[in-house]
Formats: sequence, C-alpha cells, structure tokens
Amino acid sequence: MTILLKHFTHITPRICSRFISKSHHLYVPQNFSDYEDIQRNYEDIRRNYKPEHFNFASDVLDKWTTAERDGSKKPSPALWWINGEGKEVKWSFDELGFHSRKVANVLSDACDLKPGDRVIVILPRIPEWWLLNVACIRAGLVLIPGITQLTAKDILHRLQKSEAKCIISSQELAPAIDSISNQAPLLKTKMTVTGKREGWLSYQELYKAADDNHTCVRTKSTDPMNIYFTSGTTGFPKMAEQSHCSFGIGLTLCGKYWLDLTPSDVLWNTSDPGWVKSAYSSIFSPWIQGSCVFAHYMPRFDPSKVLETLSKYPVTVFCAAPTSYRMLVLYDLRSYKFKSLQHCLSGGEPMNPQVMEQWKENTGLDIYEGYGQTETVLICGMFKGMKIKPGSMGKAAPNYDIQIIDPDGNILPPNQEGDIGIRIAPERPFYLFSQYTGDPEKTAASQRGDFYLTGDRGTKDEDGYFWFLGRSDDIISSSGYRIGPFEIESALIEHPAVIESAAVSSPDPIRGEVVKAFVVLSPTYTGHDKEALTKELQEHVKKVTAPYKYPRKIEFVEELPKTVSGKIRRNELRNREWRNV
Repeated sequence: MTILLKHFTHITPRICSRFISKSHHLYVPQNFSDYEDIQRNYEDIRRNYKPEHFNFASDVLDKWTTAERDGSKKPSPALWWINGEGKEVKWSFDELGFHSRKVANVLSDACDLKPGDRVIVILPRIPEWWLLNVACIRAGLVLIPGITQLTAKDILHRLQKSEAKCIISSQELAPAIDSISNQAPLLKTKMTVTGKREGWLSYQELYKAADDNHTCVRTKSTDPMNIYFTSGTTGFPKMAEQSHCSFGIGLTLCGKYWLDLTPSDVLWNTSDPGWVKSAYSSIFSPWIQGSCVFAHYMPRFDPSKVLETLSKYPVTVFCAAPTSYRMLVLYDLRSYKFKSLQHCLSGGEPMNPQVMEQWKENTGLDIYEGYGQTETVLICGMFKGMKIKPGSMGKAAPNYDIQIIDPDGNILPPNQEGDIGIRIAPERPFYLFSQYTGDPEKTAASQRGDFYLTGDRGTKDEDGYFWFLGRSDDIISSSGYRIGPFEIESALIEHPAVIESAAVSSPDPIRGEVVKAFVVLSPTYTGHDKEALTKELQEHVKKVTAPYKYPRKIEFVEELPKTVSGKIRRNELRNREWRNV
C-alpha cells in the first residue's frame, strides 16, 4: 500500500495486529498516550503526504481487496446495511470492488459520462448510494450529493449552477425532477435506482447487464472529486469543490485520531447521506482504516430504533449530531446494554455539557466532539486520550494550524474572542477545499491575510482548547443541518402576506437551536388570525425550500432593525433570542 498505508498506518492509535505484512509496509505501532504524541508523529510524515496522482478507489479500496485475497486482512464487511425489517446487505472490500466496477461501467457507457463530468446523486440510505460514490471515483466523475428533502426549486438551482450532465435519484423524487429538468439544458441523463420511469434509465437493468471489468481512471490528486453545496447566508448555497486528495487522504487524520478506527471496528454514523458528514464518517475515514461502515435505512432519526440497534449489533464506534444525543438521553439508557460500543462522537453543532454528563452516567462512555466544515475536513476535535473539557470543541487537528485572529489577520492571545482561522500561507493545505466553483470572488473573500476564515467566532485557552462562540455569517445550525437565512427570507417574501423578514437562530431544548422568522406583514394581512397565518407561512416555506428549513417560530413585528445602509441587523435579533439562555 504505497500511498496511505505505507505512510500513515504507523501512527494509528489502535491497530488490528493480524493485518501486519511486510508486503503492505505495516508494522506494530507505538501506543500514543496524548495529543502531543499525535502531533510529533504527524510532523514526521507531513512532507510525504501528497502524491502527484491519487484515486481513492484504486489506491485505498482495491488495496484492502488485495489484502483480503492474500490473507493479510481477514475478510469482513466493508459495508453492513440493514433496513430494520430483517433485510441486510454485507459486502467485503472485494465485493464492494466488484459491484462498484459494474456501476462505473454503467456511468461511463450507458450514461455516456466522461472524466470530469458532474453527477448529482439524491438518494436515501440505501446500498446503491455507497456504490455510486465509489463508482464515480473510479470513473473520474465529480459527485454532487443532495439530501432527499430537496424541493424541485432546490434541485433546479443545483442543476443550473453545477451544470451537471446526469442526475440519479429514486421514484419518489422523479416527478419533482421531471417538473424542472427542461430548465437545465446541460442535463442529458436521468437514472432511477428504483423501478422504471419513462424518460429515465433503469439502474437495476443496466447494472445486471454491465461488465465487472473496469479500469480505474488515473486521476491527479488535485483533480476535483466532489462538490458539496454549502448553506447560503447572503446568497444561495455555494459549491465547495473537494479534490481527490482533500477527502481521500485528508480524512486519514479524522479516521485515525478522532474516530480512532482500526480494521476490526464497526462504525455507525447517523448523518444524512446528502451531507458532508457522510463523506467524513460513512466513506473515507472508515474505509481508509479498513473499518466496517454500518448503516441503517431509517428515513428519520428514531431514538428507540437507534438504542435497539446499538444493543443488537456489534457497533464499536457511534457518531451522531448533538440533537440525536439530546433525544437519546430522554430514554431509560440503563435498560439497554451496548456490549460492543467503545467510542462515541458528535459533530455538526456544539454539544451541551449536561447531555455529555447524562450519557456518561448512563453508558459509562464519553462523547468526543469534533468541529469541521464542508470546506475543511476535521478542524478541531477531542482526540482519544485527551482530557475532555465539556463545552470545548477540542484542540486543532494535527494537519492544521488553527488560530484565533483579529480583523487584520493578527493572531490573538489566549482567551480573546476573534475569528477562527486556518493558516494557508506560505502553503495552502491540500486537504482544504479547492475553491467555490464558479465563484472566484467568494473564494477570495474566504481569506484574510495568511488565514482561511471558517466564518465562526471563538476563543482558545492557555491549554490550546478551542471554544465556539457563534457564527459570524448568520448560519443557523439546527438538528445537525446548517441553514442559510437568505433562503428562508426569500421563500417568505414570495407569500403575499410578507413585506420583509429576517431569519435567525433561536434556542430550543431538544434541537439546540431552530429557525425563527421575524415577519413584517402587508397591511392587508395585519388583521388576520396570527396562529392560522403562522401555520400557513410555515407550510409555504416547506413547499418552497425544504421541509427541514421552515421556521419553527414566527414573530410578527412592525419593522426590522437595520443599519444606516438599510441592511437588516440579524445579529441584533439573534442576540435578543439568546440573551436569557
């Protein structure tokens, strides 16, 4: 394993000793006891970290297949999927390679896609989602994931902005896609993974007829591999482009140091497959480590099903959003026995210290927080062996130089509030996103001096722990979703009752925070029943944007606070909401 396993496996905190072979350049590692050990050993390999060519499918997944075949790795599931109703799929790395090569031929031949073409995939948690991710990498295609709650308007925006030539989805979303596909002139292929539909290719039929012999495209490590749409703030979502090495190699550190994975681990990450956290913890980080990815179809987060699953299946590592843990601790955790569970993690929004305490008291396990973005891979984390400071998001990941900076780009001393920045000079880290595709102005605006701006505010204490204070860009983080206020306000203004509005975050005991909209009504609607109007506006936003974005709280006001130049002061409204928390 000349790229990842040769250079990186010797710094794994835990490793399956049976997977040691001279032919794979592996040997027994030392055990790291603290964060400083991790940093020192990472520095030893930093300069060897970036190859000229890299492809995750051929340079990682296929190497694990070779290891399974020659006996240096015991065959075990690469993917273990269940639907909660008795059906399950178990694929070894060898089987994952077989199936994904067939799908790569479907994409290249039947869909007539060439390396560099962009493909939008909108699917729930089904095995085909994983196959399409790997197949796109094999074929050199740029994958653009989307969540199944996207509306026709959301999908049209993504098709037009990305210039995708193919969209792959299911029968459930097909009518919405058909209603707008004629407005995306570059879209030439639609393929449904389930069933048949006029004007759509059938994935199932094409898969059955496809050859399993496929030569992986030789991609440069800097070639684009994924594009994720971010949440919009002052505009619609941006397209964050990730290269083959940014995720395919950059997430090595996440898998080793934060998720703490080995080939014997079974990792269950509950995030939606359309969000970047699934790339983090359901594809790249675990498979770099040779771990098993566990998945439950579960269309909506169901706390009782989650607890039953953790009790029944040998999940060793569990990762979920803080909202999920807040729901889980409402149950009688002591009545469940998690016989295999060893390591619990959380990300996507700040974790409440009291929830961490409740989880630890009832399960005996700590929750390790992590902080990252669509653009960055893991930025900070509570790494195994570190002292946990409840409320902190941990220390900087060893592949990044993270600092708190002032408006001029100067590094601030400990305990002073500023912007969270990642050093990008004299050399930009390759695991950072490549660019906001098609938007050089926003790409440039994300830099201040020698730093990339995360858009978040925070402090760093004397021990090097970072503390999140809030967002500087008005993003609302609710139940693990990052929601841009612009989309909410744009949807509301389409309703005849609304003159103008402002969307901000508001505290919520279960979700952490939710969307609240302050609405100025048209004079013709001021006498309407406010409760009925609230429900009407909420349903309107659900239809125009996506169901998870709707404002769970609405307050009708006579005017909105504004700057001298006429810009709405969302921060003033947000501060008002959080003042007494």
